[in-house]
Amino acid sequence: MTSKLKLIIATFLFSIIIVEPVLANSMRCGTHIVTAGMRDSPGKYEVLKRCGEPKTRYGNTWVYERSSSVTHVVRFGSDGQIWSIE
Repeated sequence: MTSKLKLIIATFLFSIIIVEPVLANSMRCGTHIVTAGMRDSPGKYEVLKRCGEPKTRYGNTWVYERSSSVTHVVRFGSDGQIWSIE
């Protein structure tokens, strides 16, 4: 195995380890990525603007169904900012 191939494999594995936790609390809405847990995470208005109307709303919990196998549950805090995305 060449050193260049080893570097490519190591970079790929490192990116999976680092990127996966970030994506776990995020969702894609068209060309936008909505992320929770950051100081400047978007509020309800920005989520509606970027992602559209959710399939269902239960107070501060919104459910987006992207396909039959992909569902995102977005929870907002009392301040209206995203608290978590599952």
